This record gives sequence, C-alpha cells and structure tokens, in this order.
Amino acid sequence: MSYLVDFKNVSTTGLESSPVAAALAGLRANEARYFKNKYDHDFTVDPASEAQESIDNVHRILKEERDIVIASRPLEATTFRVANIRWTYVFYETGLAINVMYTIDDAKKRAVGFKLSDGMEVPTELASRFKFARQKSKLAGTIRGSFFVIKGEY
Repeated sequence: MSYLVDFKNVSTTGLESSPVAAALAGLRANEARYFKNKYDHDFTVDPASEAQESIDNVHRILKEERDIVIASRPLEATTFRVANIRWTYVFYETGLAINVMYTIDDAKKRAVGFKLSDGMEVPTELASRFKFARQKSKLAGTIRGSFFVIKGEY
C-alpha cells in the first residue's frame, strides 16, 4: 500500500525498524519537499515487499556499474517519472537512501546518489569508495551525500 510522504508532519511510518528512524524519516521528508517544490510531484513510497522491481533495478545498477552490494535491508522504495527523468528511491534500515536519476533522452545526466541519515555510520560497502559531502536540512539534520555517474544503459 502506497504511503504519501508528508514533509510538514514528518512520520516514521514504514521506517520504525531503523535504528535512526526519525532521521531517516526526516531525510525521506526532505526528498518529498524537493519534489513537491521543484516539480509539484507528490512523493509516495511503497513497502519493500511491494516494490521489489524498483529495488532489483537499483541493485542491478549498483552491481553492474561499481560491483556494490548493499548489506542493509530495504524498507521502502518508489519509482516515478517527472520532467523526462525516471527516479527510483530505496530507503534502507540502516538509514541509507539511494536514488537513481535516469534521464530518458540524455545519457550524460544519469547518476546514482547516496544519502546517509544523521547518526548513521558510512556503510562498509561504500566507505572506501566514496567521499561524502555534508549538507544541512531543517527536516533531516545533517545529510551526508555522494554519487556516481551511470555509464551503462538500463
């Protein structure tokens, strides 16, 4: 069952098993606010059990592009299209959020982004490969993020 993410009243619904549930909820709300303000898109997520195709697509890109396998359990995911860009998000139990931005008509603007919730450690599978920049968010506290450009076709 889809869940509309409310960025005005942040809720941990669907994320309760995360040790950083409040921070992850803030990160998810931060993304929802971005899409509402930039594209007037309502950000909805599905439980991982109902979004396996989205999760599998993200995991395939990570494996094929950088030989990365995420150890954490996915809690929620979503895939949607706005402004000729296909977006996929997966939110993990550790507090990690991964997004894939895949432009439909411009292969030069495709990337995988990693965001770490406030209070979580950098996952072992990412620690030696990426440097994480910090940004402040009213909803999520300090978010650490990194990315890589997608080279293949998916």
